[in-house]
Amino acid sequence: MKLSMIRSACGSLRIPPAHPGSRLSGLSRRCPSVGPANGRLLIRTASATTSGGTNPKFVVNFGKQSRKDDGFECDSSLREVVQSTKEALLALQRRNPAIQPLLAIIQAGEDDSLLEINKKMAGRIGLNISQICLSKECSEDEIVEEVLKLNEDPRVHGVYLHLPAASLTSRVLNALRPEKDVDGISDLNVGRLVRGDQSRGFVPPLASAVLDLLEKHDAPLEGKTVLLVGGEGPIGVALQCLIERSGMVALKSHWTSNSLQKQVMQADAVVLLGSANIDVPPAWVRPGAAVIRCEPTLNTDECAIEMSSKSGLGYLTAAYRTQNVVRSCSRWLQEQQYRPWHLRSLKLQPLTPVPSDIEISRAQTPKPVDQLAEEIGLLPEELEAYGRSKAKVRLSLLDRLHTQPDGKYVLVAGITPTPLGEGKSTVTIGLVQALSAHLKMNSFACLRQPSQGPTFGVKGGAAGGGYAQVIPMEEFNLHLTGDIHAITAANNLVAAAIDARMLHEATQSDKALFNRLVPSVNGVRRFSPIQMARLRRLGINKVDPAALTPQEVSTFVRLDLDPSKITWQRVVDTNDRFLRKITVGQASTEKGQIRETGFDIAVASEIMAILALADSLEDMKLRLARMVVGTSRSGQPVTAEDLGVSGALAVLMKDAIKPTLMQTLEGTPVFVHAGPFANIAHGNSSVLADKLALKLVGRDGFVVTEAGFGADIGMEKFFNIKCRASGLQPNVVVLVATVRALKMHGGGPNVSAGAPLPREYIDENLSLVAGGCRSNLRKQIQIAHLFGVPVVVALNVFKTDTQAEIDLVCQLAKECGASNAVPCHHWAQGGRGSLELAQAVNEAASRPSNFQFLYNIEMPIVEKIRTIAQKVYGADDIELSPEAKAKIDYYNQQGFGSLPICMAKTHLSLSHMPDKKGAPTGFVLPIRDVRASVGAGFIYPLVGTMSTMPGLPTRPCFYDIDLDPITEEITGLF
Repeated sequence: MKLSMIRSACGSLRIPPAHPGSRLSGLSRRCPSVGPANGRLLIRTASATTSGGTNPKFVVNFGKQSRKDDGFECDSSLREVVQSTKEALLALQRRNPAIQPLLAIIQAGEDDSLLEINKKMAGRIGLNISQICLSKECSEDEIVEEVLKLNEDPRVHGVYLHLPAASLTSRVLNALRPEKDVDGISDLNVGRLVRGDQSRGFVPPLASAVLDLLEKHDAPLEGKTVLLVGGEGPIGVALQCLIERSGMVALKSHWTSNSLQKQVMQADAVVLLGSANIDVPPAWVRPGAAVIRCEPTLNTDECAIEMSSKSGLGYLTAAYRTQNVVRSCSRWLQEQQYRPWHLRSLKLQPLTPVPSDIEISRAQTPKPVDQLAEEIGLLPEELEAYGRSKAKVRLSLLDRLHTQPDGKYVLVAGITPTPLGEGKSTVTIGLVQALSAHLKMNSFACLRQPSQGPTFGVKGGAAGGGYAQVIPMEEFNLHLTGDIHAITAANNLVAAAIDARMLHEATQSDKALFNRLVPSVNGVRRFSPIQMARLRRLGINKVDPAALTPQEVSTFVRLDLDPSKITWQRVVDTNDRFLRKITVGQASTEKGQIRETGFDIAVASEIMAILALADSLEDMKLRLARMVVGTSRSGQPVTAEDLGVSGALAVLMKDAIKPTLMQTLEGTPVFVHAGPFANIAHGNSSVLADKLALKLVGRDGFVVTEAGFGADIGMEKFFNIKCRASGLQPNVVVLVATVRALKMHGGGPNVSAGAPLPREYIDENLSLVAGGCRSNLRKQIQIAHLFGVPVVVALNVFKTDTQAEIDLVCQLAKECGASNAVPCHHWAQGGRGSLELAQAVNEAASRPSNFQFLYNIEMPIVEKIRTIAQKVYGADDIELSPEAKAKIDYYNQQGFGSLPICMAKTHLSLSHMPDKKGAPTGFVLPIRDVRASVGAGFIYPLVGTMSTMPGLPTRPCFYDIDLDPITEEITGLF
């Protein structure tokens, strides 16, 4: 049972002055067991334990021949330790003014004498002390519980276990983090001491004090013999090591040894450990020898308590403990600084022909994620492991490294792709493998989490491919750490809240609604914080529910949502075309509240966009509250906060906001976070993943992130939306091209998923390649230059590409304005196949960039849309439908006109027409509708017919996906 006592103390110490004359006769009267020592130094110690960290109550006596002042043999040592510790602490506080080291004491019972000694010493030096008193009969579980709490408390820099020997079990000692074990009694710290490694461990304070006393004995003890009697625990081990390293000879004996008398008589100094009731007769001790006694008792009598207050040695032990606390604090502060990487890359042995993606992934054993985290400078407390190979990273990292300069920021985009995709993720991974595993530069890949829609549909997973993958690819592509499931749950909670609120408003009076929304609890009605926020938005500045007028009650309880103007839909992470339009509310229990609605795919949820754009938990919470879910019959927007659900959404998303750490096939780090589509959302991984990675790589490192689909979609939104939200500026754009896609844009036949490639894409055809370079590739390079960022073209080489085609692409890309253009063979060779790209990116990043946004955020909505259509897509103009015009007028009226634009457009063409390849011109871009994601922070015009729920093809990927029930291995994923 824990006593209800947790004390904190910070006081000052006034060392008692030395008294002239001997106190020996007085001690003999009050403590008969202490008698004259015939010139010997006799030090009696009442300690907490001999097997654990002790803070003894010392009784000090000197014989008549002693030249030291009464009991203050260690006074000079005390002053030295106190002064050096004070200076060390002041130096720390000059660099970190807010730092205040804290020593926590866990003790059994209420022995305040211990607190007083440590309190006075802490006050003299400038530490704080916290005392946790458990009952004398406390259990091992209760002790461990307190230890674990202190382990996790960043304010605590040292923990002292003032407990009986029986309570200091191996489980208790090793539950304490070694870096907070300032008494040096855990197995790891004792091992460090034995090995001679004190860079991270601690010397037990009692051992330091005893050694100090021995070294300052009247007669030099170097080369002399010190006998340790009893004490098989950490203190005995520590003393033996320290004594031997000081040039003395350490011998050990037991209280029951038949030769104890002989050993004592031959020793130059004797240290008595481990028995409170046995003493060494004075006749056994040779003249001039030092005798130091440590008595293992928690309950000292009045005599011991009184004399401990006068004992310099007691304070010396406390001083050494405070010294360890300051050292612990210093080490903790050092750990908070940026830590250089010590990345161990994983070796690749590429095979020919290249095996399937899942076979390659399974053949490589990933490093344990905690090992990877340590290699890249993450602290253990910043990691939340999800199994062996992936972990969430806490956002506290941003606070720890807030002064650390960012690394270089690289965006991987692409030309307009074929339906098969051109390998941007593969290029991203190959590039970071080349940078880190081969060029030994710090680099991080930041990727989106794949939706299960494409994974089981047509496109497959998004872990890269060949020898440039994130591993384990099964975990990457399936569930990961559950972020998309959290988004699904949060999104559908909003949908359920909408329909439930509409039902209750339609079937209840104002009074009944008010009584249920603001229930009486123990006869008292109170508004919840989220209801108070709604009242303030309504202009009702009242806190007492009883003070509302009937009109105010009606205004407060009725959202009055217009069923025809609800914009929020349910989501599921599956391609399910039959959920595009559904009818809800058909059961009799819903009392006729029938309406048409639909499902989107989960990654199209506004909550996914918010996850990707938020820069903190607080920012995410505010964005969730601002989400507009519909319009009232009076034309007012209704938000998630109006529904009272935004706090619950933040709870569902509190873990999803942390990026997930994984690794590539070559052991380089990857952040996987968020996964909005680029054609129906902004198509980029999270701001937070990029910010964390930029701090971790250091000033000269690289963060490589990917934008979805072509540069006209993903890259444009990266610059105009993501960079506005993050404040970050990219250094380089890597534009991914393939001979296959260039041939398509040069006039080649259509490419269809699941169908064999026409001969034009297999045989050499330089004219088609040149046509694609001079149309689509040139246009995408120009788009990047609109933002003032240099471009490196990465040609993702396929086995059907000829050398002449590869050389032509690289030549024409440079002619079209690329800083460089290089072939990449990472799919077949891993990072080694992207070395040329890595060098080109490093060179381009060293040049100054002149980043700029495409449009001023304060431009009218229509003009922002027109700017994108004309400058990025190549349109002559835009054409707004009547509905789109009405929506724009409404958004301007509601104050949403200064939001950036997120175009929802086909990814298969620069235009709105998927079959128009190359760089179409002379077209007018039709804007069918305009919607607002107010929480995410953008307006999204719908260009042509865009579906937010994909469908399954005739033969989806899931036909090939299976599980071996014996080995539990997955097959068929790609």
